[in-house]
Amino acid sequence: MMPTQARTATLREQDKRHLWHPFTQQADWVQTDPLVIERGEGNWLIDTDGNRYLDGVSSLWTNVHGHRRPELDAALTEQLGKIAHSTLLGLGSVPSIELAARLTDIAPQGLTRVFYSDSGSTAVEIALKLAFQFCLQNGAPERSKFASMRNAYHGDTIGSVSVGGMDLFHATYRAMLFDSVKVESPYCYRCPFGQEPTQCDHQCDKQCFGHVADVMERHGHELAAFVIEPLVQGAAGQITHPHGYLRHVRELCDRHGVLLIADEVAVGFGKTGTMFACEQEEVSPDLLCLAKGISAGYLPLAATLTTERLYEGFLGRHEDFRTFFHGHTFTGNPLACAVAIRSLDLFASDCLLEHVRDIATHLADGLKPLAALPHVGDIRQRGIMTGIELVADRSTKAAYDVAERLGHRVCMLAREHGVIVRNLGDVIVLMPPLSVTHEEIGLLCTAVGKAIAEVTG
Repeated sequence: MMPTQARTATLREQDKRHLWHPFTQQADWVQTDPLVIERGEGNWLIDTDGNRYLDGVSSLWTNVHGHRRPELDAALTEQLGKIAHSTLLGLGSVPSIELAARLTDIAPQGLTRVFYSDSGSTAVEIALKLAFQFCLQNGAPERSKFASMRNAYHGDTIGSVSVGGMDLFHATYRAMLFDSVKVESPYCYRCPFGQEPTQCDHQCDKQCFGHVADVMERHGHELAAFVIEPLVQGAAGQITHPHGYLRHVRELCDRHGVLLIADEVAVGFGKTGTMFACEQEEVSPDLLCLAKGISAGYLPLAATLTTERLYEGFLGRHEDFRTFFHGHTFTGNPLACAVAIRSLDLFASDCLLEHVRDIATHLADGLKPLAALPHVGDIRQRGIMTGIELVADRSTKAAYDVAERLGHRVCMLAREHGVIVRNLGDVIVLMPPLSVTHEEIGLLCTAVGKAIAEVTG
């Protein structure tokens, strides 16, 4: 057997020679010696040299119960003893049926139908196509546009990119995209309306509420749907919305006859403290997009849930061609669905949502010392979703020069303190598995605090 260090070196060389990593400048990557993860235990990742790191990104935002949870491993093995995959085109399958029933049982009221796919991008793409086709064939063909938010991220397929709002990711492809109506993000730390909210639940004049109402007044008649990440815009830097914003958008959609698409790919399955973020403002969307935590980080799986009203808008005779002509090869994969069902069982048996709320309080306490660091401009938290925004000048909120790669340097240094976290520009993101312990939260906050202090001097 190859010695450990030699094996790691070989794997690194093969990685640099053959792999193309997501969201990665490969010219930089090949100059580094990347960690190569081989195993996971609980909330920890272990590399090929045996070094252990707290998984502060839940690899990446998907893991719920920790790595190698015996009950989930068993669910996968049991299903593998029956069948690994069968198609849903013309057939049913036991796990996909049972999971659909479970999802509609726990979803916001009124969501009764489940359409499976395999990623957050495809879940959103399906929602967009469903909304568009529903309006087209149910007497409202003029409703062909979508409203979405600046700083939004809904995935990387063409439709999901079109309703995204992050130029860093999407500007290159603008010529390929369809136009969408943009609403300013309620980014309280850098308010687009010049407001200065207090630290207490963003108490300001909330011009963002009036702004979205004005946009809907002008464009509501031509919109099929409004797409929103409820409560937190994850990839934008964990931007937390002011209280009542989601409810306000729901009411505006109802007033203007616009469908509401809630993209809970990042925020769903407990990360904000409730199973779904929509619950916190008692909102039921017309379409709900799920992925990431749905299968507890084990296998690719996504689902788009919708109402009976929308479902019935696709019913008709064969020759009417009202069918939703969309599908994926691994739609409703039995292995993924079996793990997802067992994951929902663990939410109940582990009292996991109660644990998340307790951990969120402990996390908030652990973040307080970081708020005092001179280059920490803002700390945003909802449940376990946390963004720490670093600034060159706290008084002016001036950002660091992009070339400094400050956020990246903080994350690399945090590894030396035993944790893996990831940055979005100069926002350090903390998103551990829901099963994280008090002790591990302490380590996470301490390590990131040390890394920030060391990098910023």
